Amino acid sequence: MEIKAADVAKLRQMTGAGMMDCKKALAEAEGDFERAQELIRERGKLVASKRADRETKEGAVIALTSQDNTKGVLVSLGCETDFVAQTPEFKDVAQKIANAALQSLPTDINALLALKVEGYTIEEWVTQQTAKTGEKHQIAYYGKLEAPALAIYNHSNGKVSALVSFSKSVSEEAGKDVAMQVTAMAPVSVSKDDCPAEVQEKELQIGREQAIQDGKPEGMIEKIAQGKLNRFFKDSTLLAQDFIKDGKVSVADYLKSIDPAVQVQAFLRFSLND
Repeated sequence: MEIKAADVAKLRQMTGAGMMDCKKALAEAEGDFERAQELIRERGKLVASKRADRETKEGAVIALTSQDNTKGVLVSLGCETDFVAQTPEFKDVAQKIANAALQSLPTDINALLALKVEGYTIEEWVTQQTAKTGEKHQIAYYGKLEAPALAIYNHSNGKVSALVSFSKSVSEEAGKDVAMQVTAMAPVSVSKDDCPAEVQEKELQIGREQAIQDGKPEGMIEKIAQGKLNRFFKDSTLLAQDFIKDGKVSVADYLKSIDPAVQVQAFLRFSLND
C-alpha cells in the first residue's frame, strides 16, 4: 500500500524513530498506527539487546534542583560516542529525563525508568534512542537528595556533575564553590567520620604493605599505616581537602568563614570518565 509522507511524519513525531524506520513499520502494519508503534518498539528492543554488552563512556550528566533548592537529582544518560552525545536530540532527551526525575523524585533507577515522558516510559524512550542511532543508550546513573539547602555544579563538558546538601541555606556562590570542589576533587566522603570502613581498611593495608616493603621495623608498621590513612583523609575527604580556590585553607575552614553553623550533610558525584 502507499504510505503517505504525512503519516510517516506523524509516526515519527509519535515515536521519535527515524523516517525510514517509520515508513517500513507503517508498510508492514498496513497503515495501522498502533501496530506500527509496536513494531518500532520491538525493533528497538532487538537493537538494544544486540548492543547490551557495549560500554557507554559518553553522554550527558545533569544535576538539577527545585526552585527552593530543597530537592535535587543527579542523572546521567549514557551513549557510546561523543558524536551522538553532542546532537541536539540526545541533549534534549537527557534534559527531559532529568526534568522528569526532579518532578517525581523516583526511589531508584528502576522507578525512574518506569516514569512516563511524552507518552512513553523512560525505559521505552531510551530503547527507541538506541534503535534510532544504532548506539547503546542507558541511564548510567541516578541519585537524589532532599535537604534544607542544596547546591549543584555541572561542568562545562557535560560529563561530570555534583549535588551537595547543606544543613541550612548558604549563599549561591558558597554552595557552587563546594559543589565545584566535589566535581573537581572527587572526595570519597564528607569527612573521615563517614568514610566507609572498607575504604579505611584498604588504605591501612596499603600502608602496611608499603612499610614492610620499605623495611620498617615491625613495631612501627601500624603507626606508619595510620599516618598514611590520616594523609588519605586529608586528600580524599571533602572537608579536609585543600580548597581549590585557596589552597591555604581547607574546605571546612572556608565554610566556617562563610557561616560557622552550616554543615555539609552529603553529596553525590558522577563522571562518565571515571
